Amino acid sequence: MEETIRQIAIWALPVLLAIVFHEVAHGWVAYHLGDSTAAQMGRLTLNPIAHVDLFGTILIPLLLLISNAPFLFGYAKPVPVNFQNLRNPKRDMIWVALAGPVTNFLLALMCVLLLKFLVPMIGKSSPLGMSASLVDFFVPIIFMLERGILINIVLAVFNLLPLPPLDGGRVLVGLLPEPFSTLLARIEPFGFLILLLLLMTRSLSWIIGPPLDFLLKIFLELI
Repeated sequence: MEETIRQIAIWALPVLLAIVFHEVAHGWVAYHLGDSTAAQMGRLTLNPIAHVDLFGTILIPLLLLISNAPFLFGYAKPVPVNFQNLRNPKRDMIWVALAGPVTNFLLALMCVLLLKFLVPMIGKSSPLGMSASLVDFFVPIIFMLERGILINIVLAVFNLLPLPPLDGGRVLVGLLPEPFSTLLARIEPFGFLILLLLLMTRSLSWIIGPPLDFLLKIFLELI
């Protein structure tokens, strides 16, 4: 029980930051491209209360953690975007969709840079005269940064799947010419059912596993 609480404490903040920044990025880019829907609804804020989804932000990560899943995943309430308000809906949809995954990659890179600074400092704690209390303070932060790399890359790769309503699906809708763009967009109401089927048949891990392993290797080699 004590170990479970410790793991929740280490994973909670990285998960929350990853999904909140992801959603705010969508709304922020949409706002600058002509759609103020998210701003009007108070969703352009880093206050997690505005974005928390009981199922996606709390229950799913908690269940994955308790079941010792190989990675943690979650999502927040989607930031509302009215694509028709964008100055160039088809083109700008691409930038709005890409904003979330790009933000997660940037957060993962930030975690790498912080680890490059902190890990050597902890390793050389005695010459630096760092007290044991400071070491105890920084060690959990290092664990959180390591989880932050994993969480952000998983979130980015998952959302880049070319399936509406995921970000990759919206990017593909924006890139494809008609009538293929419209045909793909019509899949959106069934997107989560398809994802559930992929998850239940374990096909999802086969699809995102290779790019996930490749990107994790690159990021971890930067440390």
